Amino acid sequence: MMKDVSIGRYVQGNSVLHRLDPRVKVFLFILYMVTVFLANNPISMVATFAVVLFLALLSKINVMEVLRSVRPVVFIMLFIFVINVFTIRSGETIWSWWVFTITTGGLEKAVLLAFRLLLLILATSLLLSLTTTPLKLSDALESLGSPLKVFHVPVNEMAMTISIALRFIPTLVEETDKIMKAQSSRGAEYDTGNIFQRAKGYVAVLVPLFVSAFKRAEELAVAMDARCYQGGVGKTKLHPLHMKAFDWMWMAILTVMAFIPLAVDFLWNLK
Repeated sequence: MMKDVSIGRYVQGNSVLHRLDPRVKVFLFILYMVTVFLANNPISMVATFAVVLFLALLSKINVMEVLRSVRPVVFIMLFIFVINVFTIRSGETIWSWWVFTITTGGLEKAVLLAFRLLLLILATSLLLSLTTTPLKLSDALESLGSPLKVFHVPVNEMAMTISIALRFIPTLVEETDKIMKAQSSRGAEYDTGNIFQRAKGYVAVLVPLFVSAFKRAEELAVAMDARCYQGGVGKTKLHPLHMKAFDWMWMAILTVMAFIPLAVDFLWNLK
């Protein structure tokens, strides 16, 4: 189960999205996020899904690898769907029993909200996680946030923190899986009993996991201190970011595609 977590996992490849400048991917992610939130009807949401599907084709990543990024939020999607389908009461009544009522408006809104979360997770995985290494993502955030240095914002330290956090997510997931297997061999159970018994079983996992995480953090801090790390002072890059014609071309193409769902939504509202 823990191996299904794909947050922070980079998939090696040579596709268009893999070769795209990370700053462009961060910009496109923000643009698509705004597009997903502004799309408010089924037609525009389908158009947004078509754009995300095009991104998946550009990435050339296995479909199952992409769908793994959705598994951690399936419960949240179901929770959002159930809450909205029973609390929003607009339109015609489809089903009613006691205090529970399902209407056409509530069902449509619940589907749109759950589908919106799905599109956000897919866009995040395709643009920022599966096709971008943590180091490149850190360089992109540092470059985009460089104007904030005028206001004495520690952009370098913030970018480094994000990079380290993303880098260690797969490591902590693997460590959790090892601890759970070790505790299971000693008789620990995680899937049986009531909620309190299950929580007690997970305590045996969380304690050694936190100890391991703090130990890794201390080792990393000692290593950075031994290498005289001082943030952005005198910092150089092995591979500086440079926008090429390839990046500008695909940035223009994908930006235009991001506005297609908004145009569809605008035409829909004119009816």
